[in-house]
Amino acid sequence: MTLTDGTYRLGPSTCRLLIKTGRAGLGRRAGHDLTIEAARWSGEAVVAADDPDRSSVRVTVETGSLEVREGTGGLKPLTDADRAEIKRTLGDTALLHTAEHPTITFRSTKITGTTQSFEITGDLTIKGRTHPVTVHGKSNGDRLLRGWATVKQTTWGIKPYTAFLGALRLADDVRVEFEVARLERADRPE
Repeated sequence: MTLTDGTYRLGPSTCRLLIKTGRAGLGRRAGHDLTIEAARWSGEAVVAADDPDRSSVRVTVETGSLEVREGTGGLKPLTDADRAEIKRTLGDTALLHTAEHPTITFRSTKITGTTQSFEITGDLTIKGRTHPVTVHGKSNGDRLLRGWATVKQTTWGIKPYTAFLGALRLADDVRVEFEVARLERADRPE
């Protein structure tokens, strides 16, 4: 995928935004590693290929749009009832508190590298708390951009989910991944 200078729209029609959780604790075999997808989100990338300092990225995710797409591991398969319960739990005050904090935002502060391999440092705001995060990205040269960042839930006041009196818990580190399937110019008339 060749990135040329310009402004690009980001969102679920052209990209995927995934959150991947892992298990910890003595009871980790009972739980699932989850892949959660943001169903409603939007963003914009401004690309200045020869001058990354002039490039920028901003993304806003609706916290209530997070959907469990996959659960691997565990003693039994993830059911639809499990998925619904996880979605309810995500909205609770201990986790994302979606009623009070309906969005998660990311705004870049610095971009380095090339369009083939880059790092985007920026401010991630979750539950009203803002902390820096670095996103690592690359192009495989084949119409696809991918990237990832690791965030520690407790940094943003999120208490990782626990069950079975704490024997099963989600790991504090969560991996956020993006995958751009195609680019949509925002700075060209349609």
